[in-house]
Amino acid sequence: MPLSAPAVEREAIHTRHVVCRGYRRADGLWDIEGHLTDTKTYDFDSQYRGAVVAGTPVHQMWIRLTLDDDLIIREVEAQTDDSPFPICGGITGNFAKLKGLSIKPGFHAKVRELLGGTEGCTHLVEMLGPVATTAFQTIYPYRNRVQRQSGGDAPRSPRPRLIDTCHGWSSKGEVVKQIYPDRYTGP
Repeated sequence: MPLSAPAVEREAIHTRHVVCRGYRRADGLWDIEGHLTDTKTYDFDSQYRGAVVAGTPVHQMWIRLTLDDDLIIREVEAQTDDSPFPICGGITGNFAKLKGLSIKPGFHAKVRELLGGTEGCTHLVEMLGPVATTAFQTIYPYRNRVQRQSGGDAPRSPRPRLIDTCHGWSSKGEVVKQIYPDRYTGP
């Protein structure tokens, strides 16, 4: 169910659109891509870009992480097509610092350490959140499905990583009680 209708008339001003996609590669690795666009509903003048027409991207950026089955980053590509300043795209090469990192607890803190402030791009760093989630949502369910289809049990870690990561996956909740009864800690 969508949000309720607004109680007061309003005017759309800004749209941020983030799309993330996960791909299985023929070489056994995974590509996870993110694309971010920001647009305005009105024309405005930019000191660096001149007249920016409504609907023209203020920001348009891309990032691709190539991962292995353990969610370790093997390659990174970042691209800035549209930005407020001509120099913005010059920082995309710094995202190679992510090579060798694993998407696991502490990933976002490490990203901020490596690429925070003037070492990165705010928008590309922000996009790494949904890209990391997309990696998890792409790789683990796919691997579990393939394992089940081959007649084996889905691989299990000592404690599934999803437990206690959100309300739905609370170790005291109904979902864990049903899916991982041996990990359930509720009454």
